[in-house]
Amino acid sequence: MAMKSQRLHNFIEEVTKYFDLESDLDKLDKVHENIVKDIAIKGTNLWILMFAIIVASVGLNMNSTAVIIGAMLISPLMGPINGMGYSIATYDFALLRQSVKNFTFAVVASLIASTTYFALSPISTAYSELLARTSPSIYDVLIALFGGTAGIIAITSKQKGNVIPGVAIATALMPPLCTAGYGLATGQFDFFFGALYLFTINTVFIALSALLVSQILKFPIRTIVEPEQKRNVNRWIWSIIMIVLLPSIYFGYQLVQQEKFKENANRFISNISFFEENYLLDSEVDAREKFILLVYGGTTFTESQKEAVKLKALDFQLKGAKININQGLAFKETDEKNFEIANLRNEIDVFYQKLKRKEYEIDSIQKRKKYGEFLLKEIQPIFPEIVACSFSESYLFTDSTTTEGNLTYFVYFKSTGNLENKELKRQKLTNWLKRRLSHDNILVILEKKEGN
Repeated sequence: MAMKSQRLHNFIEEVTKYFDLESDLDKLDKVHENIVKDIAIKGTNLWILMFAIIVASVGLNMNSTAVIIGAMLISPLMGPINGMGYSIATYDFALLRQSVKNFTFAVVASLIASTTYFALSPISTAYSELLARTSPSIYDVLIALFGGTAGIIAITSKQKGNVIPGVAIATALMPPLCTAGYGLATGQFDFFFGALYLFTINTVFIALSALLVSQILKFPIRTIVEPEQKRNVNRWIWSIIMIVLLPSIYFGYQLVQQEKFKENANRFISNISFFEENYLLDSEVDAREKFILLVYGGTTFTESQKEAVKLKALDFQLKGAKININQGLAFKETDEKNFEIANLRNEIDVFYQKLKRKEYEIDSIQKRKKYGEFLLKEIQPIFPEIVACSFSESYLFTDSTTTEGNLTYFVYFKSTGNLENKELKRQKLTNWLKRRLSHDNILVILEKKEGN
């Protein structure tokens, strides 16, 4: 029993070595020096910040992901945020004041620069890259927390690697600030507050991760701190975390509900694409407003038909959805006696049915291309020596057959086994394929794999 306990202890000890941070920890004075150096937003860092602001603003303005990523990489905003977390963990209030001062300066400078750029830019359209920074949620909290943790661990390590650029991209500090500037420049304050909230989430939880890692690694406290002062600091930390976290949970819940609505709405739209001689020409889904727009062509929709469509939405968990049905192309009831209109409706119906058949045929052809793969997986448990399979179909013509020919399946197998009883094995394979494919005209070609 004692031996088993010792083995378990040794095993746990061996595993924990892989998670040990202290073995790669840089000298504490050097880590402190690097953090203090990165806090400064002046000289080189100030110029880099200005360039990053312009690059991010242009990227958002032109909806260019590559340009936005470039701005994330060159932005120096991570320095003051890590400085805030580190200084709180070590109760270095002088360093905290300096970090907050430099961070505030960087934020204000970024907002002024981005607002000025978007006010002067002739392009004011809100593209997807801008919109993506206006609806933060709990998922952004997780990105900031784990991304920030990776960043501070890299800073404290002897081997920095390529973690810092990755963290800069993941946490994306610069784009929300520039989006907030866009909101100010265009007077769209929902953009401004949404983007500023996302930036606040990133800031708070990157700083929190720096604080936690600094405490875990037991960085030395550089000032004398009273117990009551420590308690006050902890209260402030928890208050800020809760104030920032709770709205993000609510927004995260809303995001999940919107995604569910989109999925259900798309299934609903697919189901009513053809409804009582009416064809769906266009559709639009607004998950935030729970709104669905349907545009039909065909006979004029009656109120009872509209109600039937709306009632059908309940089958797809769309209770409470606002459904608006518009007529893009309508045939009035008085026109139905007109011979040309009736013919046109019939032609549309025929065309629709042909289109559906073609879609089915194309789907069937795509699946048949992989028939060899399906057959190989099914036959290997029965004939393990079969290592390759190919399937095709064609018409076999002989003098005695009709002009149409006989549809024949050609199946090619490669085997690693002995082929002394080749004909017997080929017959077994043929019989199995006839049962599997429910087809009598099957030609099996069996060859031995080279090198066996």
